[in-house]
Amino acid sequence: MRKNYTLLILLAFASLTYGQQDAMFTKYMFNSLAYNPAYAGAKDHAVISALHRTQWWGIDGAPSTQTFTAHTPMRNERVGIGINLMNDVIGPTQTMGANISYAYRIPFGKARLAVGLQGGVINWQADWSELNLEQIDDEAYQPMENRIVPNFGAGLYFSTPSWYVGLGVPHLIEHDLREDNINTPQWAKQYRHYFFSGGAAIPVKGDAIIFKPSVLVKSVGLLSSLNKDEFYQNIGAPTEFDIDISFMFYRTLWIGTSFRSSVEAFTDDTSSFDSVDFWAAYYLTNGLRIGAAYDYTLTKLQSPAQGSFEVMLSYEFDYVTKQMVTPRYF
Repeated sequence: MRKNYTLLILLAFASLTYGQQDAMFTKYMFNSLAYNPAYAGAKDHAVISALHRTQWWGIDGAPSTQTFTAHTPMRNERVGIGINLMNDVIGPTQTMGANISYAYRIPFGKARLAVGLQGGVINWQADWSELNLEQIDDEAYQPMENRIVPNFGAGLYFSTPSWYVGLGVPHLIEHDLREDNINTPQWAKQYRHYFFSGGAAIPVKGDAIIFKPSVLVKSVGLLSSLNKDEFYQNIGAPTEFDIDISFMFYRTLWIGTSFRSSVEAFTDDTSSFDSVDFWAAYYLTNGLRIGAAYDYTLTKLQSPAQGSFEVMLSYEFDYVTKQMVTPRYF
C-alpha cells in the first residue's frame, strides 16, 4: 500500500542533499563509539549497549534509529577494539551500517590520547513505490534503489579522570548514491560529518554528587570548499550543537537536561532551535544500566509531532570493581 510521506520526504531529502545525515542522539554520551572510533576500550572494561530512538513521534514515516555497540580493551591495555551496528529508517529509505573500530591509547601520566580507526560498509535502500508521485515516470524515483558502499573513519580522544575532548569522523569517503544512468543535478550523496565532543566530571559533594557538563558539535560543511566536486561544496546544513548539563548521584542515578540547536539559529533565519531534552539513567550494582530520554520539539513540527524519545540498555562487565577503584565517568 502506498503512503503519502509528503512532510517526511521533504525532510528526508533536505537531509540527503543539504543536511545532517548521520543519526542524532540525545544520549550521545552513552553512544560515543557511533561517532568516534577512538572511544573503543575507553571504559577499561568491556561494555555492550543498545539504543533505540524514535524521532518526531506521531508522524507517519518519521525517523527511527537503532544502534548496537560493543567495545573492550585488549590484554595489551593500550589497544581497544569495538563494533558498531546501526539501522536508520526515514519514510521509504533505510540505511544499515556495520563498522569495526581499533584504538591505540598513548598514556600521558593520568591522561591518555587514543587514536582510532574504523572500517565497514553501509547499505542504503529506498523503495519509492511506497510514495504517491505526481510523475510516476520520473527517473529520479525508480521503484527500488539499493547501494552497498565501503567506508572508513578516524578519530582522536584525549581523556583524564576529570575531563575529555574528542574529534570523530565516522565516514571519510563521500559517496554518490545515484544510479550511473540518472542525470539529475541533485541527488542523494553521503557527506563527511565531523563530531567535536567535550565534557567534564566535577565533584560537588565528593563522590556523592558529580556535576557533568558536556557538549557535542556536529558539522557537515567543514572543509567542503576544498572538494573537487562542485556539488559537494554546496552544503547548507547548519552546524548543530548539543549542550548537556547533568548530575550523577552516588554513581547510581544520572539525571540531565540538554539543549539542541545550531549556530545559524543565532545569526540568521535559515535555522531554528531544535529541542529541549530531558533524560535519566540508572546503574544497577550488577553492571546493568538502563536509560530513557525525551525531546520537546521547538520547531514547526511541534504541532504534528509529539516529541522524540530514546531508550537505552547497556551492560558494563567490570562495573562493581571499577566503581571501587578508579571509576571512569566517560
